[in-house]
Amino acid sequence: MDFIIKKIAALGIPGLVLVIIMAVSGLKGAAALTFALAALGGPLGMLGGLGVLGIIGLISHSFSKYGLEVVVKAVIRENLKTKSKDEIINEIEKYPISKDMKLKMIDYVNNVDA
Repeated sequence: MDFIIKKIAALGIPGLVLVIIMAVSGLKGAAALTFALAALGGPLGMLGGLGVLGIIGLISHSFSKYGLEVVVKAVIRENLKTKSKDEIINEIEKYPISKDMKLKMIDYVNNVDA
């Protein structure tokens, strides 16, 4: 068991995401892996799933390196280049995140200079 855990840990967050999807699939072995990758990839199939896992790795690395708030603020600043503050606030209100995080994000949107 320790051997498997060490291998999953080496893959980081993408490995954890893959293992969770495989576990809830109800399938075993290669079928579970195929299902998980295809589910992550959507219309792009297994190759798309591999790409999604790569993107998850990049995003989780950014969060661990800079912190969630710094990344969120950078994304908001970038979105303000193409969207109005009201559009961004409406999107934030629909996010499945905590009320506290929503309020922080909305406060940042209202106080940032676009």
